[in-house]
Amino acid sequence: MAKLYFKYGAMNSGKTAILLQSAFNYEQKGMKVLVLKPEIDTKGGKYIVSRIGLKRKIDHLIKSNENVYNILKDKLDNISCIFVDEAQFLKSNQVDELMQIVVNYDIPVICYGLRTDFQTNGFVGSKRLLEIAHTIEELKTICSCGNKATYNVRRVNGKIAFTGGQVAIDGENEVTYDSLCPKCYYNKLNKYKKIKDSMNN
Repeated sequence: MAKLYFKYGAMNSGKTAILLQSAFNYEQKGMKVLVLKPEIDTKGGKYIVSRIGLKRKIDHLIKSNENVYNILKDKLDNISCIFVDEAQFLKSNQVDELMQIVVNYDIPVICYGLRTDFQTNGFVGSKRLLEIAHTIEELKTICSCGNKATYNVRRVNGKIAFTGGQVAIDGENEVTYDSLCPKCYYNKLNKYKKIKDSMNN
């Protein structure tokens, strides 16, 4: 029986590189795959781009208002696996629609994404995946202190930011991200709050 998978990790945990390697492995064995990502992720345009330089043109950009099941159901002949990058940006109903593909067509769907944002809040797509995915796997990375990193911190023009909208694409408008362990994250957050408090007094 096919499954819906959610493979999540902090920034720099190699999610996209693993996706690209997995898709390559399928195709090397003569199998057909579909590679998707939400349209809101403008990094790379119509390509999936990993931090280590790997890239691949996607098969479909998922619009925020589209029914993934209806869009894909006529494209599933001989498809062995569906891969979704940046799955945190999916709508809740779109995750359900991917599950329907798994169930009705017996095709595995492997989603890669972040669990939480730079303020430690969950993304809609990730929340739904954590609720219904058959298999959930954490992809691990390390903080600069050497401990396991599970949090993400946003930098704007090189400075750490703890305010702003949930979605700001890495590499655009001077935005970058680091992965931190909880201790380092809260140390930086407390320093940030102290600076803000001193400026307001």
